[in-house]
Amino acid sequence: MQIHPTAVVHPHAKLDEDVVIGPFSVVGEHVKIGRGTRLLSHVYVEGWTEIGERCQVYPYASIGTPPQHLQYQGEPTRVVIGNDNILREYVTVNRATVSGGGVTTIGHHNFLMAYVHVAHDCHLGSHLIMANAATLAGHITIGDHAIIGGLVGIHQHVRVGAYAMIGGCSGVGKDVPPFMRAAGGYRARLYGLNSIGLKRHGFSSERIGVLKQAYEVLFRSGHRMAEAVKRAREQFRESADVLEVIAFLEGSRRGVCRSVGKDLESEE
Repeated sequence: MQIHPTAVVHPHAKLDEDVVIGPFSVVGEHVKIGRGTRLLSHVYVEGWTEIGERCQVYPYASIGTPPQHLQYQGEPTRVVIGNDNILREYVTVNRATVSGGGVTTIGHHNFLMAYVHVAHDCHLGSHLIMANAATLAGHITIGDHAIIGGLVGIHQHVRVGAYAMIGGCSGVGKDVPPFMRAAGGYRARLYGLNSIGLKRHGFSSERIGVLKQAYEVLFRSGHRMAEAVKRAREQFRESADVLEVIAFLEGSRRGVCRSVGKDLESEE
């Protein structure tokens, strides 16, 4: 364990083997940090925060600070961050609210670029990329392998499915289903599948083709969502990927981003 002389570490903080606390960093009383994690310098970690193993936290990141919520009264809510994450400069992660479940979570192998904000009660999966200044409001869920572009703002309670991609400078007010790509300034819309991302993750041409067919049925058939879902379930009942999309749609509370017209979709 290495603690720089200028760092301030509470004596009750729990630091595992090989943890490095860099210059001018502050670690609070209830913080737990796993083996091999490095706080490079000027990192602030407070509250009931757990950081897993082999994470790298860059200067001026702030983790475990109180939620930006007027009803928060200092309750011992938490932040739990998994293993092998990279949090770049000025990343902020707020702890949760009691009404929101009491814990903000970040999975494993995620890359949060500079100025990313993760608000209270968010739940991030694993293998995510969030580009510079992507901003999550409270109660947001992000699935595994999703990519969130720079300067994206996502509304409270929105869900982003696994393998989805959101283009930069988008405002996301409704759910983005798994495997899809979305973009748009004031309000994002769907632009078909995240085909390039799926190929990079080893999806076969056949799987991608089935998802493309299902997209047409679900979002471009002209049917109301309930009828489109019924037709897709009957037509693609053998596809686990399509059934995952359908389950996501049926679980939506905020509604789902609408699709652009076919003539507006860029073909790949």
